[in-house]
Amino acid sequence: MAKAKQVPKWQRDPQGMRLRILEAAKAEFAAHGLAGARVDRIAAKAGANKRMLYYHVGKKDDLYLAVLEGAYEQIRVEERALDLEHLDPPRAIERLIDFTWNYFIRNPEFLALLNTENLAHARHLKRSTKVKSMHSPFVEMIRTVVRRGVDSGDFPVAVDPIQLYISIAALCFFYLSNSATLGVIFGRDLLSREARDERLAHMAALVLAALTGKSMAVFGKAKPARARAHVQQPA
Repeated sequence: MAKAKQVPKWQRDPQGMRLRILEAAKAEFAAHGLAGARVDRIAAKAGANKRMLYYHVGKKDDLYLAVLEGAYEQIRVEERALDLEHLDPPRAIERLIDFTWNYFIRNPEFLALLNTENLAHARHLKRSTKVKSMHSPFVEMIRTVVRRGVDSGDFPVAVDPIQLYISIAALCFFYLSNSATLGVIFGRDLLSREARDERLAHMAALVLAALTGKSMAVFGKAKPARARAHVQQPA
């Protein structure tokens, strides 16, 4: 009787191997960009080889796109878990700002990937068949919060949910991605705990003042809500 063909170990756990490859690739692309990333380093860090990498994910561009899609999926999943629909509208917006800020701080590789893809004019992201569908529920979640705010009288007008999120993300992203140069220019340690807390409070007051038509002073003393009590900011 013919001896059964032995399945290679790397084919027995395809999902596990794929996840290890994607994690290694995320770190490599974040550190070196697409042009500087090396498939050999990714394979070695994942405990794989090029053949295994190509089998589970594909060529370098395919791997990069898979990493991008995974990065967007991760943040969208966590955003959907914020339970904004059960908070009063101003509190919901405050929680969204807090989450976005702390997510960016906890995931600097996400910001690095965004920088890389923007330099490429989103050439790879345009190939994605998943990203747009990931964002639709998130936009509707913000739209619902805004509508509730208008209905409750908290917000005088209904702002575009996409514009609102872009503004929130921009307030967070620019500060963090330019903290080195801004720190030198203004002579401040912008990433100290005190500076990060001050920035978060400022952003929350700024956005809530714009949405409610009230003075920033009304919100300036409010302590930013923690989107997740178990998440600690880095020291």
